Amino acid sequence: MSPPATPKAPPRLFDRDLLVRRRDTAAPRFGDYSFLKARVSRDLVDRLDDTSHTFRSGVELGGHDGGVAGLLQGGGKVAVMRATDPSPGMVAQARARGLDAEVADEEALPYDPASFDLVVSALSLHWVNDLPGALVQVRRVLQPDGLFLGALFGAGTLAELRTCLTEAESDLVGGLAPRLSPLPALSDMAALMQRAGFALPVVDRDSLTVRYDSVFGLLADLKGMGERAAFTRGIGQPLPRRVLMRMAELYAERFSDPDGRIRATFEIVFLSGWAPAPSQPKPLKPGSATVSLADALRRQSGEN
Repeated sequence: MSPPATPKAPPRLFDRDLLVRRRDTAAPRFGDYSFLKARVSRDLVDRLDDTSHTFRSGVELGGHDGGVAGLLQGGGKVAVMRATDPSPGMVAQARARGLDAEVADEEALPYDPASFDLVVSALSLHWVNDLPGALVQVRRVLQPDGLFLGALFGAGTLAELRTCLTEAESDLVGGLAPRLSPLPALSDMAALMQRAGFALPVVDRDSLTVRYDSVFGLLADLKGMGERAAFTRGIGQPLPRRVLMRMAELYAERFSDPDGRIRATFEIVFLSGWAPAPSQPKPLKPGSATVSLADALRRQSGEN
């Protein structure tokens, strides 16, 4: 019998070194462009406050300047919190805020199993090449009954920009080149959380609309956030100026409000899951429920 085939490594879509360089460039002025990171960081902290747990040791992965760690530091929910990012420039910004911070790559976590009882990540995991593998690593560094809370950009992000870029390039060049990073859908993330071995996984999403005077303001914000596409060599191509200008025209025609400002959608996918532990509640086996769904719905609506 032939030995089982070795699983193929996932294709490397993103150039992590390029991502780091772009974050290093963005780091000194990141605070001027961190409104989405700040919003999502607050949302994650609010979700953490909804749990009755307190935590001994937490780590923020891909933390940029430590948005979540900064909110949790000294708050009593987590005794010790550490911020990490693959960019030395971002780590320097986190340290300047008084945070315990170090360089660490989400694709190769430098931590022993069961090192933390809390792992958080805000708007960074969409940049890893092997997202299933990264989630497995997160679960591995969690102690039993430890919690993972994450958020990343989902497939609905920048739908307007994607539409206008696709049409402009198709019309003017007759083909398409990768311009914006592919992003996971909600259903993808639900399956990946289960596949990674998390207990009691929950996946949901939120949609934020940001308005700009023009598409060029949006592009400037993406650069300031360190969110410009970072494809590996040979995948991305320079954007011709005529395609850029046609895209801007289409965007203004189709996605502007009566006051002339344009809309940009950011879909945020939120993740939560626990490292398995014997004390956790277990789902009932199929067919073992003692109350039917119909009865439960009747009780909920007050019917007899």
